Amino acid sequence: MSATEMKFRCPTCRKAVERTSDYFPFCSDRCKTTDLGRWAAGEYSIPGENAYIPDDSEGHF
Repeated sequence: MSATEMKFRCPTCRKAVERTSDYFPFCSDRCKTTDLGRWAAGEYSIPGENAYIPDDSEGHF
């Protein structure tokens, strides 16, 4: 099955979405903004150990 034949669903609301949609992979600007808000609020995370992020006081920058 080619990518043009595949069926896609909006990751936020699960509605069918066309690959040619302006908001792909989302079905609308609302779903895209909702997803961004969830990332910003920390509702999504990537499993694994927290990364060490040095600060300026250690002279890394």
